[in-house]
Amino acid sequence: MVFLQFLVAAATFLLLDSIWLKSMSGFYRLQLGDQLANKPNFLYAGAFYLIYITGIVLFALRPALAAESWVAALGYGGALGFFAYATYDLTNASTLKRWPAVLVAVDLAWGTALTALITLVTFLVFI
Repeated sequence: MVFLQFLVAAATFLLLDSIWLKSMSGFYRLQLGDQLANKPNFLYAGAFYLIYITGIVLFALRPALAAESWVAALGYGGALGFFAYATYDLTNASTLKRWPAVLVAVDLAWGTALTALITLVTFLVFI
């Protein structure tokens, strides 16, 4: 069952994140300029997706399913997304020469909403 939950969360994540990244590519290019790679490193991207989706299933979806609550799915998912994306964005902002505050805000909002939505969609499939 956990593997199927992972697959649903992965499909949802890849769909939503690909739409976001395509529609926001100009924003990221404007904010990061030459710091942004011309194409992603798919090995690192794949590792991120495997690890993060596993985290969504274990730390957001499973507790929401145990609670049998879509509100818990949104809450756990949103909290996980906020903590994870805050770690990434605030670390970058503190260690890189240029990581604009607007990028921190937009990316943090996206990560929070994205993870909440992934958790909710997967919850609704398995409840």
